[in-house]
Amino acid sequence: MIYLMELWESVRNFIATGGDVLWIVAAALFLMWVLMIERYWFLYVEFPRVRNAIVANWDARADTTSWYAHRIREAWISEAAEKLNARMLFIKTLVAICPLIGLLGTVTGMIAVFEIMAVQGTGNPRLMASGISMATVPTMAGMVAALSGVFFSSRLEAKVKVARESLIDSLPHH
Repeated sequence: MIYLMELWESVRNFIATGGDVLWIVAAALFLMWVLMIERYWFLYVEFPRVRNAIVANWDARADTTSWYAHRIREAWISEAAEKLNARMLFIKTLVAICPLIGLLGTVTGMIAVFEIMAVQGTGNPRLMASGISMATVPTMAGMVAALSGVFFSSRLEAKVKVARESLIDSLPHH
């Protein structure tokens, strides 16, 4: 419990160094990872059941060579692909938006630094350095969030593609 309290305190200190924009980056990062975990769960737990049901229905059909049978096959593959690709675009959007949110924090931080310079002048370098640090931390946080999402979303997208192709191969034309 003490470890969690210390961890929470260090997160709060980090956010205090970067400003309130880091809360938005954290929210986007949290949402992105929740969606990716859900997609991995679907891919490894739910989709095999869907796939097995489709394959069993296809194997149970007496007619698998007619035009009508091919349209049914395509419809089942299309429905399965739609389930596989659900929320993938939103995940990729979150990955792309994280650095932009960080950049927003940098811009707002630099505006605050310029306001301080306008009011107090440029005679206090310590004050300017802390303001510039506060302005650059959100960009770094946004880029780190995006980097963590790029790798896993790319892997997830590749696995979705392989699962779809595997389903197509499991429904042979008789």
